[in-house]
Amino acid sequence: MSDFDQVIKRKGTQSYKWDFTKELFGHEDVLPMWVADMDFKSPDAVIAALKERVEHGVYGYTGVASKTKKSVQNWLKTRHGWEISADSLDFCSGVVEAMSIAIQALTEEGDRIVIQPPVYKPFFDMVKYNKRIVVENELVLKDGRYSIDFEDLAEKLADPSVKMLILCNPQNPSGRVWTKEELAKIGELCLENGVFVFSDEIHSDILLFGNKHTPFASISESFAQNSITAIAPSKTFNLAGLQASAVIIPDKKILGKFKQVKRKQGHFSLNIFGITAMEAAYNNGHEWLDSLLLYLEENVKLVEQYIGEHLKTINVIHPDSTYLIWLDCRSLNMTEQQLKKQLLEKGKLALELGSKYGKAGEGFVRMNIGCPRQMVLDGLKRLKTALS
Repeated sequence: MSDFDQVIKRKGTQSYKWDFTKELFGHEDVLPMWVADMDFKSPDAVIAALKERVEHGVYGYTGVASKTKKSVQNWLKTRHGWEISADSLDFCSGVVEAMSIAIQALTEEGDRIVIQPPVYKPFFDMVKYNKRIVVENELVLKDGRYSIDFEDLAEKLADPSVKMLILCNPQNPSGRVWTKEELAKIGELCLENGVFVFSDEIHSDILLFGNKHTPFASISESFAQNSITAIAPSKTFNLAGLQASAVIIPDKKILGKFKQVKRKQGHFSLNIFGITAMEAAYNNGHEWLDSLLLYLEENVKLVEQYIGEHLKTINVIHPDSTYLIWLDCRSLNMTEQQLKKQLLEKGKLALELGSKYGKAGEGFVRMNIGCPRQMVLDGLKRLKTALS
């Protein structure tokens, strides 16, 4: 079992988080608590499986075998009560790649795609890079909790040029877990208007404080046939560098279109070590994940307590999921550039600025607390120094 308190030196490992701070922030000596990878070792079972595969010594062309598919099926059934067919599974190097492929496969240039900001920046990017048009159904923040503006969503989806909705379930950056009722409402509106759903569920395993994840496609067969669900072990088990994700596409015609775009791009299979790690994580990662979630909950409590005592002008958006904390700094009455300058120069702290998540994120910052508790406390003290 991992020791989550252990501080592991990551500088010098070509870590995007730790080795590129000078290029990204203009400062070498900042504590990076921005990008969404954790500072914990992956489960022992994953490390052992990778070592065994390395020691084999032959790293030729590799495909995703039925046993790997079975590990994904068992994981989804055990953790989320969702039974899927092996025939509905396909694989990509990452969820963002899968999103881009889905956009290319199922929409045309000039089509409109709905997203719900504040939301993960690649949602904007993949729509724009593929020459589609972003339509924003902005989430509503009230009493420290986000909700969906269904009246606005219905209006946006009724536009015949809208062909897809990209759903973030659970939501990044706020950590909001959507209820079955909310998801059903989204699904019905999309069916009524002929809008396809791409559901990014990469954070679905990191559930805090007793919250439960509902896979969008598990609600009804009609939702399953009108959607692509993307998952990955990368956030859950800290495997982002191995680049392996899975997509669930129950409709055979849509699956065929998806695979056709992949072929056009020259995509062959997953990285050999990505396959190995995915299978090991999904087969043997349950106990490790359960321990991780308890540790993360204590980190969340520490953040809320510290900010409540020392930084009363900041509001913490309490997360239902993820290891990301969304901090509302609007009461500071600072421009984003002023806030960034004080964080980096005074606090020596690198956080993700809210404007990356769209206009609805302006005045917020995102903090990654997927790290040893002493690092979380260090980050909080730096935040206090920056804003004092």
